[in-house]
Amino acid sequence: MPSNAEITQRLAMRLKNERTSKGLSLEALAKLSGVSRSMLSQIEREEASPTVASLWNLTNALNVDFAELLDAEKQEEQPFIEVLRESQIPVIHRKENGFLIRILSAPEDVGDTEVYDISFEKNGLLDSSAHRSGCIEHLTVYSGSITVTSDGHSAELNAGDTARYKADQEHSIRAKKKSRIVLIVKSN
Repeated sequence: MPSNAEITQRLAMRLKNERTSKGLSLEALAKLSGVSRSMLSQIEREEASPTVASLWNLTNALNVDFAELLDAEKQEEQPFIEVLRESQIPVIHRKENGFLIRILSAPEDVGDTEVYDISFEKNGLLDSSAHRSGCIEHLTVYSGSITVTSDGHSAELNAGDTARYKADQEHSIRAKKKSRIVLIVKSN
């Protein structure tokens, strides 16, 4: 269990971080919270501990969760960059159908928003069964020329063109020549 000094230090640091991240001066937060400027200064310098009522007013003024300020496990937010090298990107290669799919979306996004980079050989065909109800596909052609078919309707697309269509029924993408597309599958 953390000591009172550790709690006071954590609380001081988190209150100050929240105040400064919102661009508030001590004076501005004092006006918003009803806690005096001098008391705020003492809290941030770890010279005083706020009462429960003062802490409640401060968390409401800063729009932060009361328990989060005291949570020992809360980590300061770190920058997030996840890099996958080309060799790490999952691939589906159907040589007989003339396409290669690179799966760009994270595994946890399956069933929500999925992103694919698809390369087609001439006459390559990606035939798909119906996805879940309300599913829409967004397709952009980077190079080449393709035909997209959904619900018995077809559209011709060339480099730079984008199409959106229902994917909750059988649909297909056929390359007229060597082509590359990005496909975003969005479920509702």
